[in-house]
Amino acid sequence: MFIAAGSPFKSGTAKDVFVIGPGQMPALTGDSKGDIHLVYGIGDSLLHRTSTNKGQSFNDSRLIAKLPGLNASATRGPQIVATSTGLCVVASTGAGSIYSYVQDANGKWRERVKITDRDSVDLEGFVALAGDDQSSLFAVWLDLRQTGQNKIYGARSSNGGKSWSENMMVYTSPDTTVCQCCKPSVAVSGNHVYVMFRNWLRGKRDLYLIESADKGRTFGIAQKLGNDSWALNGCPMDGGGLVVNKKGQPLTVWNREGTIYSCEPGKPERAVGQGRSCTMTTAGSKNVYAWVENKQVVLLLPDGMKKMLGSGQLPVLKGVGDDHVLCVWENDKQLHSLMVSL
Repeated sequence: MFIAAGSPFKSGTAKDVFVIGPGQMPALTGDSKGDIHLVYGIGDSLLHRTSTNKGQSFNDSRLIAKLPGLNASATRGPQIVATSTGLCVVASTGAGSIYSYVQDANGKWRERVKITDRDSVDLEGFVALAGDDQSSLFAVWLDLRQTGQNKIYGARSSNGGKSWSENMMVYTSPDTTVCQCCKPSVAVSGNHVYVMFRNWLRGKRDLYLIESADKGRTFGIAQKLGNDSWALNGCPMDGGGLVVNKKGQPLTVWNREGTIYSCEPGKPERAVGQGRSCTMTTAGSKNVYAWVENKQVVLLLPDGMKKMLGSGQLPVLKGVGDDHVLCVWENDKQLHSLMVSL
């Protein structure tokens, strides 16, 4: 059953897709009031919209800031997380820096704070952000410092993004570099921080998961996800998706040679479809997946039903309650959305 994002909950079809407006590289979060927040880019403009009716519609766009060289294309885009003190948005620039913006109690966006403590280290432009629903945040990115090769770096914030810790190395590949053009993912649950990234070991570009049990101060040993390996002389530009379920378990989805796999650490991989640009979310105890197949956005529902939502790329998902999921994606530099009943 489909539910249009521009109308009250009711049965519908993929023709009920709601066009939000111009934009690229959307990201979603939900706050404690049940509002859904959308961040995205247009040129150098970092923009925000809010839905106060659980994703059925979004208000007019609001400018967070003009950020020269804002990255908002090719999986490089701003990220947003709701904390107990408000909203935090992080965004990268073509000059290789990452910045943080915080919305205060009056709805005003504060001036930017620089997260990267060295210049020109995130030239790939990837950044991921997650939080613990309180005021702790963790950001990760690909970093070139010291060796000129990409490593996974991160930073912590304990005050909702107003200030950030000294940057720390999360993982360095023993074989020169991690995969150079795949966005890392991060998820937070209590004291645990999980980071997923595509590695590069002996020519194989597989997904790895690394965990911290002390809020990102230190990390353990990276563990390979999946049974097989992908030997590839090039970069797939496909980092996958990572969430933590209600039990605190990390859940992953990723692409290997055009097949979409779902995997939990220590368990066998499971093929769920064909395509690329995959992501996932949870709604209650249900897992929902999205990806792009033949230039069509695809949704895989908990009952195994596959839904084609329409033309587009780079879908993002947000669970709404226990029985709905909102999908937002980009098509011809326009943002589209659809609410789906589970």
